[in-house]
Amino acid sequence: MNNEALIHFTQTPGLSLAYEEHGPTTGDPILLLHGFPYSPRAYDEIAPVLAAKGYRVIVPYLRGYGPTRFNHPDTLRSGQQAALAQDLLDLMDALAIQQAALCGYDWGGRAACIVAALWPERVRCLVTGDGYNLQNIPLSTEPLDPETEHRLW
Repeated sequence: MNNEALIHFTQTPGLSLAYEEHGPTTGDPILLLHGFPYSPRAYDEIAPVLAAKGYRVIVPYLRGYGPTRFNHPDTLRSGQQAALAQDLLDLMDALAIQQAALCGYDWGGRAACIVAALWPERVRCLVTGDGYNLQNIPLSTEPLDPETEHRLW
């Protein structure tokens, strides 16, 4: 994959969602999900390796990134974790992907973890790199005990 990668679009209820796709369309799907403030370029080195092994590799532009656009002007422009997870689930539905390997970090990792937690039958496996994949937003401002806080920093 490179900066010249062909960009595809699919319509979901909320987005005209842009994505790059590599490998055979009949391969087991792997969705690679970037974080904030990055882009699909984060997967330029691994996507071709996975595609060469026969996987269908899909690398979407998350909401607010690249050519992905909101369908309606009144849609809340939010990076809220539930919105990102719904976008991922909508993408899978739009592409008729019943089950996929999900790989993500930061915002992409959150979306992948939420889909895995709420719809485990849709996830073949999960690879994530992050420190806050599922977050209890109302309690997020309350500090943990000092030893735990120290480890997180």
